[in-house]
Amino acid sequence: MLSSLQNPLALIGRILLAVLFVPAGFGKIAGFTGTVGYAASMGMPMPTVGVAAALVIELLGGLALLIGLGTRWAALALAVFTLVASFFFHAYWSLPAEQQMMQQLMFFKNVAITGGLLAFVAFGAGAFSLDARRKG
Repeated sequence: MLSSLQNPLALIGRILLAVLFVPAGFGKIAGFTGTVGYAASMGMPMPTVGVAAALVIELLGGLALLIGLGTRWAALALAVFTLVASFFFHAYWSLPAEQQMMQQLMFFKNVAITGGLLAFVAFGAGAFSLDARRKG
C-alpha cells in the first residue's frame, strides 16, 4: 500500500521543502541590505558574501528541488546550507537560559529539515520529477 504512494509522497515532500527555501531566497533579494546587517550582527564572517550565497542556494536549490531537477545535488546543497546556518542563527547554547527554548526548537527543526533533505540525496526525487523524465 505505502509503496504505491512513494512517488506522490516524494512530490509532496519536495513541494513542502521548496515552500521553505524559495520564499526565503526571494525575501533575501527584497531585503538584501537588512539581511546582511542581521547576518553581521549574528557574527557571520563576510556577511554580504554569505547572504548572497544563501540567496542563490535557497532560490536555485529550492526551485531545483521543486521541479525535481538535479534533486540529489540540490538537496545536498540545501542540507549543508541548513545545517551551517543553524549554528550561526540558532546557537541556543550561547544564550541565557530564559532565551534558549525558542532557538533550541529552531535549531532542531533545522536538523530535522536536514534529515529530510538527506533522504532526497539518498533516494532521489521519485517518478514525478524532471530527473525521472531525463532517465526515461
